Amino acid sequence: MLQLDGLRFKIFGGLEKYIFRVMAYECMHVESSNKTFISEFFLMGLAYVPELQPLIFNLFLFMYLVTIMGNLLIILAVSKDSHLHTPMYFFLCNLSLTDICTSTTTVPKLLLNIQAHDQSITYIGCLAQVYFILTFCVLESCLLTVMAYDRYVAICQPLRYTSIMNPFLCILLVLFSLFISNINAVLHTLLLLPLSFCTQQDIPNFFCELGQVTKLACSDTFINIIIIYMATIVFSVIPLSGIIFSYIQIVSSILKIPSVGGRHKAFSTCGSHLSVVSLFYGTGLGVYMSSSISNSSSSNVITSMMYSVVPQMLNPFIYSLRSKEIKGALRHLIIRIIYFL
Repeated sequence: MLQLDGLRFKIFGGLEKYIFRVMAYECMHVESSNKTFISEFFLMGLAYVPELQPLIFNLFLFMYLVTIMGNLLIILAVSKDSHLHTPMYFFLCNLSLTDICTSTTTVPKLLLNIQAHDQSITYIGCLAQVYFILTFCVLESCLLTVMAYDRYVAICQPLRYTSIMNPFLCILLVLFSLFISNINAVLHTLLLLPLSFCTQQDIPNFFCELGQVTKLACSDTFINIIIIYMATIVFSVIPLSGIIFSYIQIVSSILKIPSVGGRHKAFSTCGSHLSVVSLFYGTGLGVYMSSSISNSSSSNVITSMMYSVVPQMLNPFIYSLRSKEIKGALRHLIIRIIYFL
């Protein structure tokens, strides 16, 4: 698991260096071409309620710390318990790591802005935020789909589970998910670089969201919008369809189990994953519907927080409360930590 994490960070680091080099080059090219170039944006989503800034700071700080601690405990509990070294918990560790990265992309910058009473974010910083948010959100969608496939194989083809979900395939599925999520993020970020921006630099959110940054452009964004819609279908609708199909097959197989205890045990292995999927796609649908119906800043902030902060905080609780194995592993881990303290 540690070797895989090291490989992931090497690949991720290489892509990160590449995207920043391309950004720097394009910025110089845009400036030299006499196009409108701005040096910063302003994240105004939470700036309209200055009297609530201390409360907002404490709320987001609390949510961020809970997210980091909860997901780190899941990763440590799984890594320390050899009984949990299975494909399902391997994917869960990657999901927890992705949740940590998603929150770290947005919340620390928000906390820094509130503390400094400065809502600005640099042009490069905004593009970097767009890139990382897209990467980790798509990665989470892919991992949830992979986890649904894992549950499908475990329940519908139990005799072949070990041979199908072998370590090589598990690593390959995670790396492929990371690869396509990075390709998607690079594509959207590169499409933002040629855009010209006029005097409007206020983003009605607490982070740089792709659609809202695109709306600020003065130049033609037709291609950008088409690509955004296409990517939404590919990385949201198709994975969700795969998850739904997997669970239709799972439910069909479970109902054929003669014993009530066997059916209950099979359903219980899927409950946590199904709850996380419902939370992830439910909040994502809420963001889409809110942006379509209302353009108010407060609505954007609330739905964005529900999508980019809340699921990442709640996922560890969902798995720890619904999984006896995770409960036991966490209990043993906490006892070890207390003993060493």
